[in-house]
Amino acid sequence: MRVLGLMSGTSADGVDAVLASFSGPIRRPRWQIHSRASLPYPEALRAQIVAVGQGQPTSAAELLELGEALTEVQAQAALACDPEGSAQRVGCHGQTLWHRPPSGERTGNSWQLLHAQRLALRLRTPVVFDFRAADLALGGQGAPLVPAADAALLPPIGGWRALLNLGGIANLTLLPPRSGPDRQAAVLGWDCGPANSLLDLAVQHFSQGERSFDAGGAWAAEGQADEALITGWLQEPYFQSQPPKSTGRELFGAADLQRRLEQLNPLQPADALATLTAFTAAVVAQDLRQAPPALELLVAGGGARNATLMRELRRRCRGLCLRPLAELGIADSDREALAFALLAWWHGLGASGSLTSVTGASQPSVLGLCAEPPGLRHHP
Repeated sequence: MRVLGLMSGTSADGVDAVLASFSGPIRRPRWQIHSRASLPYPEALRAQIVAVGQGQPTSAAELLELGEALTEVQAQAALACDPEGSAQRVGCHGQTLWHRPPSGERTGNSWQLLHAQRLALRLRTPVVFDFRAADLALGGQGAPLVPAADAALLPPIGGWRALLNLGGIANLTLLPPRSGPDRQAAVLGWDCGPANSLLDLAVQHFSQGERSFDAGGAWAAEGQADEALITGWLQEPYFQSQPPKSTGRELFGAADLQRRLEQLNPLQPADALATLTAFTAAVVAQDLRQAPPALELLVAGGGARNATLMRELRRRCRGLCLRPLAELGIADSDREALAFALLAWWHGLGASGSLTSVTGASQPSVLGLCAEPPGLRHHP
């Protein structure tokens, strides 16, 4: 089956689209990527998404129009990726506006904005969406969801294999080895903490809005990281908590950035960016030290193109073979879109898409709801 996956992450920089086909065994399918496309959000739309995601008061009318605007960009990305309309199903994550992990006796909740029926009609194809709700209802984190896809799409190796996504948030997947005492171990995964979320906000702040990100990590490379400050930050509650755990811009947004910048003295832009970049790498390295020992670390996401961040990861993860996930045929911007295409395929088969070892839910569940194109339904 051909499935189109659409993904827009915490960075809210745009939509990644992947057209892929899946066949064969449900848990180890044969798969192929046929085409890909990426479409940036217009700058005003991106700014509004980021502001709402950090708690800016917004009227119901504005939220309605925001949903319409971002759904249109999703549709345009889908059409750019699959102009022939060959996909039989679309898996669309939507745009996360707010994510609240479970806490104590309170179950979590998460809001991915999307006008799914509108998108289904625009593409004349069923759209699977709202992937987090079922897992959250069962007491899970509802995130991250990509580790299940990692386990299905990537073959095991002779030891533990780690995958790192450097989007707005850094998250890890740990895949057990193909042989040995850990071969039956559960897949692990969690959100480590901030990656591009704080970095992008800092660049926008220091450039007075003229830049939206630190291209290649060049600005950070001019500065000196404050290692003492990083050591202190690593002791904060989120970084000391054990998985399952998930987070987002709600915790690592503008207010968090301001708090960290106030601790840098004197505050020099290059030093601040160097410190934030090194901090992301330090968080990942700390998490890996507490995980099963991995043979390699495969890196994807926009942060994989940040040479300074990659250099910091290599320095702090000594003894670990670090290489791009793209070497396995999944480009930086493919991984999460491909994962949501697979989740949509699983939904159509009635197969569970969640891993309780990752999210902490009480049981696995079929993820997502399906919006049929209104007026185009086939009746028996």
